[in-house]
Amino acid sequence: MTGIGSAATSVLLGYLAAGTQSIRLGSGGVMLPNHAPLVIAEQFGTLESLYPGRIDLGLGRAPGTDQRTMMALRRHLSGDVDTFPRDVQELQNYFCDAQPGQPVQAVPGQGLYVPLWLLGSSLYSAQLAAQLGLPFAFASHFAPDMLFQALQLYRENFKPSKQLAQPHAMVCVNVIAADSDRDARFLFSSMQQQFINLRRGSPGPLPPPVDNIHALWTAGEQYGVEQALRMSIVGDEKTVRHGLQTLLRETDADEIMVNGQIFDHQARLRSFEIVAGVKGDIVKG
Repeated sequence: MTGIGSAATSVLLGYLAAGTQSIRLGSGGVMLPNHAPLVIAEQFGTLESLYPGRIDLGLGRAPGTDQRTMMALRRHLSGDVDTFPRDVQELQNYFCDAQPGQPVQAVPGQGLYVPLWLLGSSLYSAQLAAQLGLPFAFASHFAPDMLFQALQLYRENFKPSKQLAQPHAMVCVNVIAADSDRDARFLFSSMQQQFINLRRGSPGPLPPPVDNIHALWTAGEQYGVEQALRMSIVGDEKTVRHGLQTLLRETDADEIMVNGQIFDHQARLRSFEIVAGVKGDIVKG
């Protein structure tokens, strides 16, 4: 995956946790079909032991890669998407209190009850999260088609669990904020290019922004990219405040995850500053 900084999720979380004091940190996410549940339990058990009460484990079902890479990751293990529910439950068991005579234990991990999240962009993940009584995060920042159906299915079918008594849903959204709508749209062109490249089968690092995105895509590519990114909130402080309030009103989300893929680091920091500034104005209900 050449378009990301690192696929070593637990290593990055450890680095971030060491450099912060109180913020909660979560994986978004670990693609469980690529890994043995015991290994993930040991990694996140270690993180929870080092940084207690600050670690969440978000799990995805999609392999996120090609068949050869999957084989390289799990080698002779038989894990695939069809075993995902079983793998999730196995992982849960590694975080529960050890049972007498339990032959396999995660050390550390056993008895730490690291909070799990299920991530997804489909009804399948919503249904499974509801059945297992887990929090659910929806990837509307790149696949918004099933958002409202998935949230409804999750809430209507939720079964209380040891981890969670009531459904708890997170919605992820792209927010590109700047001091003017025009500047924000310019910055947003980096993400639009990235999605063009994905559609062309040539993923790579985030490109620098351009003044005229329309010169770079065909009509078909434009339609596909705009559909995938249609829930993105792009603009100045007023636009962002209105967009986030509308999103919260329409989804009734318990949490909102903000994704901001911006080429220039200072512009990205400024975007997050604007989002942080309007956060207190966003009211649920």
